[in-house]
Amino acid sequence: MWWMGDAAVTDTTKRKRFTLAARPQGVPQQRDFALVEEALPVLQDGQFLIENRFASLDPAIRGWLDDAPSYMPPVPLGEAVRATTVGVVCDSRNPDFAVGQWVLGLNAIETHSLGVAGGFTGPIDLSLVPSPTHFLSVLGAVGMTAWFGLTEVGQPKAGETLLVSGAAGAVGSLVGQIGRSMGLKTIGIAGGPEKCRRLIERYRFDAAIDYRGKSVQQLEADIRAAAPGGVDVVFENVGGACLDAALMNLRHGSRVALCGLISEYNSVEKLGARNLWQLIVHSARIQGLLVRDYLPRFAEGAGEMAKLLSAGGLVFDEHVDVGIDNAFAAFMRLFEGSNDGKMILQL
Repeated sequence: MWWMGDAAVTDTTKRKRFTLAARPQGVPQQRDFALVEEALPVLQDGQFLIENRFASLDPAIRGWLDDAPSYMPPVPLGEAVRATTVGVVCDSRNPDFAVGQWVLGLNAIETHSLGVAGGFTGPIDLSLVPSPTHFLSVLGAVGMTAWFGLTEVGQPKAGETLLVSGAAGAVGSLVGQIGRSMGLKTIGIAGGPEKCRRLIERYRFDAAIDYRGKSVQQLEADIRAAAPGGVDVVFENVGGACLDAALMNLRHGSRVALCGLISEYNSVEKLGARNLWQLIVHSARIQGLLVRDYLPRFAEGAGEMAKLLSAGGLVFDEHVDVGIDNAFAAFMRLFEGSNDGKMILQL
């Protein structure tokens, strides 16, 4: 059942949760989820209750829905779908978290989450940003993925060429702009003429490539036309044809930062990359990127992103859908490509 409870009734003793009802087989279906209503948890010593205001919807969530080995355990059936949230402490039995304090943490798509001492939730200072949603985008995990993924994994040098797939997305659009600020030639791959136009006009990429309806060979030719001498850094968000085409355009000593493979997240049969031999040909390397590895350095990364923002060298977009009742439709935007910016759900 999709809805359990009366959406028209506001009850401060209950919470709504977007839960996993069944493990998706391929593309998620609405029947794989249930929106349920239950009593608020009773706090124990050391715990606090968060009234979530916004939830970050990210492609990584799709991987957490499968019962498969990963860097995090799968979301249990019947439990709320895991997500990073921004919210306000509304009840507390923890002296470190006062009622009224804004917090950021890895919680779930639910109106209220239970926080515990030593958990994944910490305080945030809203005076630093115009909107609390910025802690889910440019100054949150998205911004840190872009910053550390490019600077630490990509190791760019001024004058090099950077290729970004999923370049109109939340992470990709920031990567291109960071690269431009470092003196790189930037090439973005995106889906459709409107997104390609935005790459050039808003995010200031040097070149934009539309991947829609193209074979690996056609994408390979488009990349070569934009970067005749090859690419030095690949920031990969898509995988599939985009990655295979990029691998055929590497320069000697290239670095591939593997951030995501969104083209395969809903595939039952995983295709993988077929041109990995080019890493040998060009003495190149590919490295997986997991932003949690940089958690101890988030303050450093946020500081660097703040400098770019204040200097006017960075623009970003957020796409906010409203209402936990719209959680499924908002989540599916990530795979339909119908979101314009970082996908956020206002709860």
